[in-house]
Amino acid sequence: MYNAKSCNALEKPFYTPIEAALRWCNLIAHEADILIRVDGDAIPRVSAFPQWPCLRANAEKILDAILNDELPYGRDGKLVQPGEHVRKDRLTVRHHDLKAWMAKHYPDQTPPFLFDEIERTTHAKITVEAWQALQAERDALKVRVAKAEDWWEQEGKALKADRDGWQAKFERAEAGAKPSHLLAIAALLELLKAPVERTRPQGMNQEAIKAAILEQFPLRGLSDRNLQDIFAAANKAKADA
Repeated sequence: MYNAKSCNALEKPFYTPIEAALRWCNLIAHEADILIRVDGDAIPRVSAFPQWPCLRANAEKILDAILNDELPYGRDGKLVQPGEHVRKDRLTVRHHDLKAWMAKHYPDQTPPFLFDEIERTTHAKITVEAWQALQAERDALKVRVAKAEDWWEQEGKALKADRDGWQAKFERAEAGAKPSHLLAIAALLELLKAPVERTRPQGMNQEAIKAAILEQFPLRGLSDRNLQDIFAAANKAKADA
């Protein structure tokens, strides 16, 4: 069976400004008379249709959008480059471009030749004020996102600098700890090689060894606290083995 909803009888691939304006005003029943009286002009004369003041007003809106590069236009349905001269009786706008322009600039307007029933129901609750409020909210969010990105970029640099600083300190501390252990081992080796009666500590207990190292090897990196920590770590490692 024929599907009457498969197309929109008011819809055309493209329109002249006056064809679009009269559909916008729901004057399709008077289309033939309007087109004859307009006689190829883009907009009707001021005195042409006093009973329908919106006809001229809407035609002027469309023409103004074309002249200000808000609405792509063409010649007999074929798009031309912005600024290209087109004779007024051949000036056209495509259905898709007209719909997108109206949805953006006149969201409260949903003429049936551009919007289907579902779209008209969806947009019925959207007023110009609501649309403008949504745009303002979107713009404000864009600004907040941009500021957040800038803050994170600067904060990220600071965090990276802190991380690098702590890493360097850790590496220096780690590097400094290794010579202390090595110095302690070297000192112990020297003590073991030394004659007992001269420099080797009697009894070889930990405190005596520590005292001997501090006395005989006054080296940087070897201190009472360092040796105490080294011996404690060594004893723990032995106990855990």
